[in-house]
Amino acid sequence: MSGSATVVWDDDFLSYDPGEGHPMRPVRLDLTMRLTRALGLLDRPGVSVTGAEPVSSELLSRVHDADYVRAVRRAMPDERYGLGTMDDPVWPQMHDASALVTGASVAAADAVRSGRAVHAVSIAGGLHHAQRTRASGFCVYNDPAVAIRALLDDGVRSVAYIDVDAHHGDGVQNAFYDDPRVMTISLHQSGRTLFPGTGFPTELGVGEAEGTSVNVALPGFTGDAGWLRAFSGVVPVLLRAFEPEILVTQCGCDAHRADPLTDLRLSVDGQRAAYLLLHDLAHELCDGRWIALGGGGYAMADVVPRAWTHLIATVTGAPVPPETAVPMAWRTEVRTRLGILGPAAMTDTSGTVAGTAADDPSAASPAPEGRTGQPATDPERGIPAYVPWDAGDGDPDDPVDIAVAATRREVLPLHGLDPWLDR
Repeated sequence: MSGSATVVWDDDFLSYDPGEGHPMRPVRLDLTMRLTRALGLLDRPGVSVTGAEPVSSELLSRVHDADYVRAVRRAMPDERYGLGTMDDPVWPQMHDASALVTGASVAAADAVRSGRAVHAVSIAGGLHHAQRTRASGFCVYNDPAVAIRALLDDGVRSVAYIDVDAHHGDGVQNAFYDDPRVMTISLHQSGRTLFPGTGFPTELGVGEAEGTSVNVALPGFTGDAGWLRAFSGVVPVLLRAFEPEILVTQCGCDAHRADPLTDLRLSVDGQRAAYLLLHDLAHELCDGRWIALGGGGYAMADVVPRAWTHLIATVTGAPVPPETAVPMAWRTEVRTRLGILGPAAMTDTSGTVAGTAADDPSAASPAPEGRTGQPATDPERGIPAYVPWDAGDGDPDDPVDIAVAATRREVLPLHGLDPWLDR
């Protein structure tokens, strides 16, 4: 990585706490930052760590209705605004905590826009389900949408938002559904089998923005090889056509096979590979300008801290090798906090074979008969093997290829591209 990086973090971000037993417990953030520090990532040259101020009411109002914000401030159950549900309970400091998390994402965006940093990351952000007038899916304020709005209002010409959470990034899509300056691309488990029940290829945007909402609805049980293939068939070709000025990514890690709320089957190694690919695209298309946010992820010990430590490593200088040992002091902290000893290494494999999870059949699979490409491996970068999409080689019997082809068929022609030829 070239250039400087900003990590937006303050222990006050842990105040976003919907309560004991809720999946969004802040321990997942705390353990991530402890692991990040234990591996020395915040001490790298060119890395700055900064806190944030709560987002202003004026900026918040560009995404959320004033009546909804007043309801959040009251912190009382109100079904009109989605408050007081099992997903979105109320707690006394709900507005303050949500405004601070949103302010952190805005701070990350401003660091990149202003040129103070090439990359910036806020793992507390990524609350992509919040709607203009209601809370949804553990999310009170939609910090990615607020951060993107701030970028646009400060003169940024175009923003690409890539969402790799297992759940559809519906709130961000809805916020910019009619804005041609923002392309939203979400790769997620199909809404037929997972909340929020949206995110189908026919959701394209409206008016001048038609074609800037892009959705890849993946079948359950998609593993590393299928997910990376789907990414390769949709994200690069559309980003190159759109030519964004800045890349914003929601890096929810609940697509992991151990996550209790979803049915996708990625490994930590596959998620790490996604961050590397996003980093590469930021440098290819945006002069490196990349804002990375957190999101979902509910396997508190085994997944979230390792996945987002890999994200922070990619943002701040260089990837952590998958075989890196996890410090015993951190593992002991996990046992103290959660009652289980944390994982021993930064990989899900018992041995790395050509960058593939040797003990996980879902991580790599042979090319179906209809595919003409060869598995791509990059052992030095630790990327699991997969067959990149090559226009025209889709397998009509493969569920992942069916999903990729459906998205390409709907979206690519709207950008003057041929879904059967363009790569």
